[in-house]
Amino acid sequence: MVKLQNISKVYRTKTIETTALNNIDLDIPKGEFLSIMGPSGCGKSTLLNIMGLLDKPSKGTILVDGFQVANYASKSTAKFRNQKLGFIFQSFHLIPDLNVIDNVELPLLYRKTSSKERRELSELALGSVGLSNRKSHFPSQLSGGQKQRVAIARAIVGNPEIILADEPTGNLDSVMGDEIMDILLKLNRNNDTTVVMVTHDERMAKKTHRLIRLYDGSQVA
Repeated sequence: MVKLQNISKVYRTKTIETTALNNIDLDIPKGEFLSIMGPSGCGKSTLLNIMGLLDKPSKGTILVDGFQVANYASKSTAKFRNQKLGFIFQSFHLIPDLNVIDNVELPLLYRKTSSKERRELSELALGSVGLSNRKSHFPSQLSGGQKQRVAIARAIVGNPEIILADEPTGNLDSVMGDEIMDILLKLNRNNDTTVVMVTHDERMAKKTHRLIRLYDGSQVA
């Protein structure tokens, strides 16, 4: 489902060069739940952004479900990303002026989906994360765990084949973290959704199919 070949990422300024990723090779088959661990600044989020076609590697090839990016700014890349990928962020990235169901609908606005269908799909997504009764609330009226559930509903509303989650339990207590992790495991198990999760939590990582570790931009395990 995701194939990385010799991926490197270097950030350059006039005075300094920083290697974020160094020759990463990785195959992620369909239906796998993969976790990525490593110290802060080791390149985990950079790797996730490259998998999500949000960032361009300095070197190497990335294939996502057979799709190889020719132009990151093209409409075809944006369309592919919208249809195939769902993103979950540690800080939720909900729009404060929109209520819950409008936040969940956002990915569908970029598709040729009627307003009625958008609403129906969003209600189904909210139901799957146990938040049907919160659809008219605003983010400021939700707990951290509820905000992350909304973020998951937004990620899955378009039925993506791949979910990329960056520290999805990082801002939550252990109880809420376990609930969010259970939702991701259920999506993976029941829908055969491929999930790639960046985490600092060894306990969460052990629940996934496979764990890889990064250190200073290189894969060490």
